[in-house]
Amino acid sequence: MALACFLGGSNDLFDIQHSVHLFACHSQRFYYFFWRLDYTGIALMIICSFFAPIYYAFSDHPYWRFCYLSSITLVGFLVVVTLLAPALSSSHFRSLRAGLFLFMGFLGVIPATHAVILHWDQHQIRVSLVYEIVMGLLYGIGAFFYVTRIPERWKPGAFDIVGHSHQIFHVFVVAAALAHCAATLIIMEWRRGLPA
Repeated sequence: MALACFLGGSNDLFDIQHSVHLFACHSQRFYYFFWRLDYTGIALMIICSFFAPIYYAFSDHPYWRFCYLSSITLVGFLVVVTLLAPALSSSHFRSLRAGLFLFMGFLGVIPATHAVILHWDQHQIRVSLVYEIVMGLLYGIGAFFYVTRIPERWKPGAFDIVGHSHQIFHVFVVAAALAHCAATLIIMEWRRGLPA
């Protein structure tokens, strides 16, 4: 069930992003509407990505599980409300938007550290942590390309069709989602092997 939450959030995000790239060019009104929808989808995916690892890693500690899941949900809601503000839709706030998403993602360091401390003797937890670190690095690299607009800032017009920063960003997002999915599957397998 918890893995379905992450996969559903990822699927919703990618569906939203297809719509954004297809319809945002229709008019200025559509442009702003669909890009705000995209920001909401990104926040939703980040929130959903927390559910499975926290659910399984803290299944013996329902207080901490509730605390972490409700905290990320609240922070995600506040980020969505902030990003839906029309004033923040311009390209001037690209760094702020990327920063808010990275902040949400890196909030995962707290429950991940707590889970490792609780289950340090469990090899699968440590392996899962490595995948989560890889996920964070991939998201960070993707955000770097998104914010800096490399390589098109170095050679304007040369990357309009293939190889521009937004495409590179999406490649890193998909790779990060796959790393997170691998980490989640390891945690699920570990939990399944524990006595009930």
